[in-house]
Amino acid sequence: MVRASFTPDEVCTLTMEFYRRNYIEGLFLSSGILRSPDDTMELICASLYKLRRECNFQGYIHVKAIPGASQELIRRVGFLADRMSVNLELPTAESLKLLAPHKTRKNILTPMRLVQNRMAENRQELALYRNAPRFVPAGQSTQMIIGATPETDFQIMQVAQSLYRKFELKRVFYSAFVHVNEDSLLPARTDEGPPLLREHRLYQADWLLRYYHFEAEELLSEETPNFNVLFDPKCNWALKHLDQFPVEINRADYHMLLRVPGLGYKSAVRIVKARRVGTLDFSDLKKIGVVLKRAMYFITCNGRMMYPTKLEEDYITRNLLSAGEKLPEEVVNMGYQQLSLFDDVRFAGKMQQYV
Repeated sequence: MVRASFTPDEVCTLTMEFYRRNYIEGLFLSSGILRSPDDTMELICASLYKLRRECNFQGYIHVKAIPGASQELIRRVGFLADRMSVNLELPTAESLKLLAPHKTRKNILTPMRLVQNRMAENRQELALYRNAPRFVPAGQSTQMIIGATPETDFQIMQVAQSLYRKFELKRVFYSAFVHVNEDSLLPARTDEGPPLLREHRLYQADWLLRYYHFEAEELLSEETPNFNVLFDPKCNWALKHLDQFPVEINRADYHMLLRVPGLGYKSAVRIVKARRVGTLDFSDLKKIGVVLKRAMYFITCNGRMMYPTKLEEDYITRNLLSAGEKLPEEVVNMGYQQLSLFDDVRFAGKMQQYV
């Protein structure tokens, strides 16, 4: 496969030309390994230094740290970037050894730990000196390829949960596996394309871990290791835990409100604030932004449900499906297409305005 690369000067020129024309608000910079990890990280560092110090680039920068690069280079890059990430690549060490034997989990986790420790030191520096330089102020993230190896959703969510807890990651990204090369170690090619629905469910579950105080072991188990394709993870959890419902809107605490299907964290905050003033009913919930077509099966207002409802899994499942519980249209219609830099028709339309 023929590979190409940009020099630091070319990266700066391209970035600033796009930035001045308001085509972009930031830069995502990554690289394969050229000669050695340190050589590659030197080029990345040179690019960012020129952008920040010589070109006065004030936009957002997300940079990939190269596993195996020296700690000093990672530290220097961290003071120039807003976010740094090290790709986990595959969910487990066994899968990494199988498909990428030249990479090791230790080489990936070591820079993650380095960034975490340096961020902690930087917080102390900022507490003492308000104008101290900031190290990776937007935190660090990682990415896993989904569908190339046989891990279950349960295993993947456990890995993500562990990364959030042990390395204080801001975000774990999930990338559906796309066939590029044929190999006996990879899944057989099918007409279905990348597992985008699975990727979508993992992102929904990841949101529950980060913002809704769920744990991976609550959403899935060894007996039920994969997400339901029909319902989002929170709705599926509620259907399996009907003993905790219905929830009385006027008395339930904030954490329980977060677990009600159809209630987001913003709606939960609004409910807690609004009920200090008076008792809420279903018309109030609609104004607040609660999705009642889902929530009505799991809540009461003043001890009453919105409509007479059986608190039975089969009954609620049938009604939710008949009410149009489905995937967002953009996910259903999403297809995989490999684009070059200028192949996006939406972007091309904007370009015509400036020609």
